[in-house]
Amino acid sequence: MYANKLVAVMNEKIESGIIMNALAHMCIGFGSEIGKESLRLTNYIDADGGNHPDISEMPFMILKANSNKIRALRQAALETGIKCVDFASTMTIGTYAEQLERTKQTKEADLIYYGVVLFGDWDKVSELTRKFSLWK
Repeated sequence: MYANKLVAVMNEKIESGIIMNALAHMCIGFGSEIGKESLRLTNYIDADGGNHPDISEMPFMILKANSNKIRALRQAALETGIKCVDFASTMTIGTYAEQLERTKQTKEADLIYYGVVLFGDWDKVSELTRKFSLWK
């Protein structure tokens, strides 16, 4: 068993290409914050000696929900001290400067969440995410 759990909950109503982009953006930034050691990144070596670096030893569950459930999960994670990163509709279309401005002008209650990634104590993260279904 692992001390920490890594879980993404993605908006099931968003087109798959867009959702994969949102997941990639969240993972890049969050991974750099959490760090290689905590994420248990390791190098896999194939039979030919080829190196496949920085793959996590930990499982990474991808679950699904709608925007409002993602909003509630994000809030619960923040309240319980679970590290999280989210991605919302205001973070798409246009330049990053336009996205920053659009996000700044949008109230949290009006954000359409594309996803949230959580990392923290296995039992606490499990408790917060147990009601969500696997992404298929």
